[in-house]
Amino acid sequence: MQERLSYRTGEDPAGDAPGQRARPRWAARRVFPLIASAGLLLMGMFTTTVGTSLVGRKEWGLPYDLWGTLIATTRLAHGNIGGVYAPGTGLISLPGAAVILLPCAALISALGLSLAIPGPANLHPALWLVAGPYQIALCCVTLFAADALAEQLGVQFWKRGLLAAASAGILWSVSARWGHPEDAVAVGLLLYAILAQSRARPGAAGWLAGAAVCVQPLVLLALPVLLALLPWRRMVPFLIRAALPSAVLLGATAIANWHDTYTAVASQPDSPVINHPTAWTSLAPQLAGQNVAAGPFRLATIVLACLAALAIRRRWQARTEWQDSAAGARWPAALLTDVLWWVALALALRSFFEPVMVSYYPWPPIAVALIPAATLSWPRLLAAAVLAGGLTAAAQGPSHAVWVWWVPIVAGLVVLLLLSRPGRAGSSVPLVPVSEPGI
Repeated sequence: MQERLSYRTGEDPAGDAPGQRARPRWAARRVFPLIASAGLLLMGMFTTTVGTSLVGRKEWGLPYDLWGTLIATTRLAHGNIGGVYAPGTGLISLPGAAVILLPCAALISALGLSLAIPGPANLHPALWLVAGPYQIALCCVTLFAADALAEQLGVQFWKRGLLAAASAGILWSVSARWGHPEDAVAVGLLLYAILAQSRARPGAAGWLAGAAVCVQPLVLLALPVLLALLPWRRMVPFLIRAALPSAVLLGATAIANWHDTYTAVASQPDSPVINHPTAWTSLAPQLAGQNVAAGPFRLATIVLACLAALAIRRRWQARTEWQDSAAGARWPAALLTDVLWWVALALALRSFFEPVMVSYYPWPPIAVALIPAATLSWPRLLAAAVLAGGLTAAAQGPSHAVWVWWVPIVAGLVVLLLLSRPGRAGSSVPLVPVSEPGI
């Protein structure tokens, strides 16, 4: 008990003066996400280039989805704001998805690299040698955010190593396989927003959440959970910060090109022929080219997340931890773990109710669910990590049959959420230190 009290007050147990205790350097504290990021970068570039020749393919196995976003980003880098949603990009996310790739677009333009789509006439595009490492490294922000939260929760050192390894393994699908760094960056920013709010910094949390929404609006599903922790008087400032980045960027693109912006953002077309249909596909509005509109279903899912957050708020209001957090105190470990689990469940609603699924859609709830799983016993963490890898591999399957692809994925997500569910008595999380360890 004396050692724990000393840690809380900043005194060294050996008797050093307060505030003299040396903290590990950032690289030492983030050694596992650094190693995992390097491994993901090497594995991602290997599997997309040299690795394809080992299975007899002449063409590199590149994420075609990235090319449309790169075209939008390059247009934006040249000042063509109206071209972000114009034909040729296929972008349906908010403009932040293009903004995060601007440094890469500047380098592409400086080197004079072609934006030609990979194919029989473009087997080994040099563009990938620049864009690939950049976007894979960008995706790794999630690894550092997850490790920062695990550190805040007091997760054991080697459990953080397993968390980083498992998180990097499932991140391959989003980065190297499908080329959607906006999903990873948005989830990473969302996790940092949760970390900031847990440290009684609602202003920073609001701006981070706003940046996350602007990059990929899927995180809107999780914002009601964060709002449930705030007193009513703080909700409006939080919502203003969360909405402002998207409003500014989306307003600029709408002024420059209203028709294409509205069509892409409002309807969000998706193809059940190319991607995976679900039980809700037949209920979605039909569009041209055998596409369906995913936008209305996504709005309905956000409403469902808001209703769930209201129920969660009523449940939390009876807890002393919620009352302390509403008064501006830092969250204890039990509350932070609970919030992360509910965020994972909220993000899973996308997979539960999406009219058309793509193989990387299950990744956000899987990535977040692994963090509360790391606070539990070794067997449960190992089981969650193995299941996370299995779900990621299964999601890459080609089947378009609802019962063969979508139903097992949904069932697997439910099992993962049950495995990672924190228990009041079963958690191995110690007391959260008061000193702020940073990120």
